[in-house]
Amino acid sequence: MPLNRCLSPHVPLAQAGHERLTWLEPRTGERVRVKAWTCDCRATVYGLCTAGGQGFIRRTLQREGSPEVHETHRWTIPQTYEMWAAVLSGMAR
Repeated sequence: MPLNRCLSPHVPLAQAGHERLTWLEPRTGERVRVKAWTCDCRATVYGLCTAGGQGFIRRTLQREGSPEVHETHRWTIPQTYEMWAAVLSGMAR
């Protein structure tokens, strides 16, 4: 039996009726802490991030050459964790 080398969760397909997130250009010049992330064996990687007492989700599309990075707007930390759970369950994208 081969070992599963993936240590982070995989994001399932978007579920019917999922919430569509608005993706923005990333802010620059701020210190960001990535608290959790999805497996990078997929083309799209999501990260749960905090900065300045707020939270957001970062989406990275791994492309040849350079990745394409977008972020959601900022939420309170509890709201961010709720949205992170929605992403991990396929209920937000």
